[in-house]
Formats: sequence, C-alpha cells, structure tokens
Amino acid sequence: MVGPMAAPENSRFTLDNGLRVVLAPDTTAPVVGVSVHYDVGFRSEPEGRTGFAHLFEHLMFQGSESLEKLAHFKIVQSSGGTFNGSTHPDYTDYFEVLPSAALERALFLEADRMRAPKLTQENLANQIDVVKEEIRLNVLNRPYGGFPWILLPPVLYQTFPNAHNGYGDFTDLEQATLDDCAAFFDTYYSPANAVLTVAGDFEPDHARDLIEKHFGDVPHRPAPAKRSFVEPPPSREIRDSHVDPHAPLPALAVGYRMPDPINELDGYLANLVLAGVLTDGDGSRLQQRLVHREPLVTDIGAGAGLFGPFEARDPDTFSVTAIHAPDVSPDRVLAALDEELEKLAATPPEAQELAKVTARWSASLHSEHDRLVSRTLGLGSFELLYGDPSLMYRLADRMAAVTAEDVAAAAKALRPDSRAVLLVEPKNEESK
Repeated sequence: MVGPMAAPENSRFTLDNGLRVVLAPDTTAPVVGVSVHYDVGFRSEPEGRTGFAHLFEHLMFQGSESLEKLAHFKIVQSSGGTFNGSTHPDYTDYFEVLPSAALERALFLEADRMRAPKLTQENLANQIDVVKEEIRLNVLNRPYGGFPWILLPPVLYQTFPNAHNGYGDFTDLEQATLDDCAAFFDTYYSPANAVLTVAGDFEPDHARDLIEKHFGDVPHRPAPAKRSFVEPPPSREIRDSHVDPHAPLPALAVGYRMPDPINELDGYLANLVLAGVLTDGDGSRLQQRLVHREPLVTDIGAGAGLFGPFEARDPDTFSVTAIHAPDVSPDRVLAALDEELEKLAATPPEAQELAKVTARWSASLHSEHDRLVSRTLGLGSFELLYGDPSLMYRLADRMAAVTAEDVAAAAKALRPDSRAVLLVEPKNEESK
C-alpha cells in the first residue's frame, strides 16, 4: 500500500513553553491539516458545572484579544478550508484543513486563541443559549436522545467525573460565570497541556519555523496535575429506567467496565473485536440470534467506548444497546445476551469469524487514516493519551493479533453481576 499508512515519518518535539508538536508530512495532495488537542474533557469539568468543557469549546470560536468575532470563520473559509472542534471524555480538539499554502494562517489562528480567547459576558450568554439549543435538538426533542451516552454512565458509575452529563444541565450552564471561564482557561488551556499536530503537504523545517514564530511566545503555564478517574466496578447488577416521551419502542442499554485503554491496550482491543463478533453485520452472533432467529429486537449494537474507541483513559465502557417490541421483556433480551456471552466464553470463535471482524477493523482504520482530517486528529489524540502518535498506524496489526482466546476471555469478563442496565420506556398514550 502506498501513501501515509505505508511508511509514515512523524517527528515530534516540544517548545520551551511545553507545547508538544507532531509533524506528519505527506505530499500526496496539496492540503494540510492542523489540530490542537487540550488535555481536558468533560470528565475534568468542575462539579456543579456540567457541560462546561463543551461550553468552553464553543467560546474558543468567539474571537480573541486580536481578532473580532467570526474572524476565525472568515479567514478559514475564504482560504478554501474547513474547521471545527469537539469535546470528548478526556480531551478537547480543534482543527483546520486548508490548502497547503494557507498553513501559516491556521497556525496563527490556533496560537492566537491559545494566547487569549475573547471571554466576554455577551459571548458567554450567547454561547450558553447556543449549547442549550443544541441539547434541545440532539437530546430533549429527539427519540432516544442521549441514549446511551448520557443516560447509562450515572447507572454504571458512582463518581461525578464518570457519571455526570457532559452535555450539561440547563441550570448549571446558566450559572456559568466569566470567572469560571477565566479559571478554566488558566488551568487547562496552557501550551504545556496541549498537543499541536500538522499533517499533510508541508516542508518540516519551514513548519518548525512557523510554529516557533506563532506559538513560541505563548506564555508558559504549568500543566495541571493529571487526575485519575478510576473507581471500582459495580459489585452487582444495577438497574435504572428512563421515560422517553419521543421513543416509539422500549430500549435497553447494558454497560460493563473494560480493561484500561492505555495500560491494558491488548485487553481493550479484544473488547473491540468482541463487539464486532457480537453485532457487526448480519452474520454476527447477536444479530443472528436476536434479530433473525428469535426475533426479540428490532436493532442491536455493541461497542467499546460510549463515543467510540480511543477517546478516554480508564475507566471506559463496553455497551450493548437494543430496541425491542413492547411485548418482549427486557429480561428475555438480557438472558439471550448472557447466553451468547457464555457460549463465547466457553468456546472461542472460529478463525474465519475472527478474521472477518479484524479485516473489517483493519479496512476501516486504513480508510479513516487516509482522510487527512482523521489522520491529523488521530495523531494528536494518540500523542495526548498514549504519548505515541505512531501507535495509530500500528492499531490494525495489533487488532489482527487478537486471538480467539482473547475474545473468549473478554466475553467471560462481561458478567451479569457487575453491570449496569438502563431501561428506556416510551411514554404511555394515557399519560400524554
């Protein structure tokens, strides 16, 4: 295979102010990607300020001390580029993809807001309203909104960082102050708490000079001490229910704890392969059993990480979600799930079944990393979480090395006496 996956040549260095930099040149197309990852996600936001990390991500697009509001948008779009940002459990990222001639513009924009975003009462009030509208649209007024990523964690986890709603509670959002914003920026948005990634068509020495020019004088502030969010797994099955006024059918989500994504990566990857064996494609175990043979559910899925894999440190969640008919009891679905997990634990999958799942993963990883924006963001997040951006390129081989016995062990660890079960109940007609 030719292209960036074949023989990537990444280089890494650190500026005097602590900013880590990853350079990944690739001259196959005249475009360049720039991203900045900050080591803060919604698990780090202060108690009583749910949704604050995401709200702050919005504020980073509202101008700076040297650029008026909307200038970032205009500069990128007039250069023929795209941009965005997103908040994750353990990091927040920002990116631009531009024609390679516009590299310096992207670096200037990211350094500019790293130095001093425009934190005003007007911007704060405006973005609180924008985030509230996003929540209405994506959660409150949508069938199965927040299912399972908002609704399952408070059942599976006990501590505020792991259990709370990262999208935010309206009351908490409305009480956010400019002092909160300043403290959050000072604590988490320092160069020493960030990773800058440049990928695509650029000359490395020239990029280094531009990075030093724009980021070198951003003042150093110490990175905050790393917090551990580890908590013990449940010692029994915990159940809870949620009434969804828009859901046409009942649903359930089952949450289990997984091996540490960073320090037990091979065990974590076995869970990814297990998720594929269970629900990836019509031939998968749970699709065959619960959709085609019995049939108990209209839709079933399994996954590692509530937002996808490789987005969080420990603890992370393995989830199974299903939508089922009103005359099917949740216990029937759970019993079938437990039976299939027991079968896998007792009899590891055949080589062909395993190869089909790992080949799909490999194809998906290669195609993902072929896209410049995904590659740029992936290199940055792997540097931030794992301290090794090139691990991203080795994932397909690591996944292919997962054995049938590894998958059986992962299935055995998903025990009914150490899990969370969330039941989603449609609102009854009589109560409407």
